[in-house]
Amino acid sequence: MSVNEQVLSYPIPNDAALDPPAEWAELRSGCPVAHVKLPSGDAAKLITRYEDVKQVLADPRFTRQLTAPDAARLSADGGGVFNSDVATIIPDSGDGHLHWRRLVGKWFTAKRMAAMRPRMAQIAEDLIDDLVKRGAPGDLRAALGFPLPVYVICDMLGVPAEDRDRFSYWSDTLLNLTRYGKEEIETAQAEFFQYMSDLITAKRAEPGDDLLSELLAAGGPDDGGLADLQIIVTGMALLVAGHETTANMIGKMVSMLLADRARWEALQADPSLIRTAVEETLRLDANSGFGLPRYLPVEAEIGGETLPKGTTVICSMAAANRDESAFEDAAEMDLTRSPNAHLAFGSGAHSCLGQSLARTELQVVLEVLLRKLPALELAVPVAELERVEGLAVGGLRTVPVRW
Repeated sequence: MSVNEQVLSYPIPNDAALDPPAEWAELRSGCPVAHVKLPSGDAAKLITRYEDVKQVLADPRFTRQLTAPDAARLSADGGGVFNSDVATIIPDSGDGHLHWRRLVGKWFTAKRMAAMRPRMAQIAEDLIDDLVKRGAPGDLRAALGFPLPVYVICDMLGVPAEDRDRFSYWSDTLLNLTRYGKEEIETAQAEFFQYMSDLITAKRAEPGDDLLSELLAAGGPDDGGLADLQIIVTGMALLVAGHETTANMIGKMVSMLLADRARWEALQADPSLIRTAVEETLRLDANSGFGLPRYLPVEAEIGGETLPKGTTVICSMAAANRDESAFEDAAEMDLTRSPNAHLAFGSGAHSCLGQSLARTELQVVLEVLLRKLPALELAVPVAELERVEGLAVGGLRTVPVRW
């Protein structure tokens, strides 16, 4: 049966940690708007071509109203970051969304990221020193990939970093597809909400030099600021988004570069390639997670197909990033590729707010690793790397390395 006729399970099962499922290429060429069945059992449409994904992400008809009665549920137990009511508290379109992005976006400018680089580099140095002290082999994900983005986002938000293990668990429940049950998710989200609510109360009494304190200082909605509930949810969203995806990407990026030693050696020979190398690993990430769901409250056409009102669409940016019509030698890693208009951070008005933070963290990690651990290598064959399963973000369970 061809991919046109079958209903694929989504996410598409794939054992290879760093390589894409074969179905992506088949779908792009033969079935760019495919029928898929989500973990909940509900039906959706999967978009895999570059131009189509870009169009959906830019088209305001494709909304984030994933709590609509006829929207597909992503996970069987509901909850999770896409289907929860929490997702509706931050405005997702129009002036309200622009206002929110303006207030929060001030903390994610390129200028602010440049100012944070020395602090990030110091955190990376210290974590790598600890890894080396413990001796090889070590797990790069646990030793560096996970803690670095957590420390950085905790610094920005004014959140105590010693609570980071709780954040990790709360994040995982919010990003649930199949790992947790409904009751566990609801309990964890209530704990997370209460934690952030208490933190906001404490910051109102004693403000610091951090993002949450500044949002509070802007006043309420009547003063041009945000409601307390919106600030609480913003804190939760940034804590999850600010560490989970980058923590996973650090492990995947290093694994992709070490999978062929020639890549690592090329970067050592010419560190000016670090910036383009980071972009290329983002483009080629075959394990980025679920993709971006969108809901259609009206009929619309995409990829030559008319989709009825009530359709839920999943955009696979990772599949689109390997589209031969958008990238020359799309399946190959080219550390010098420029320009590189990949969709790893989405596109348009809803592109990732923290992309400059993620890029800076990835560049800094690579700079420090190349300098401090030039002989770094994977401690297991690439075929033995294992994917994280059951969550909306993709990653590797461990990244065993030696040096």
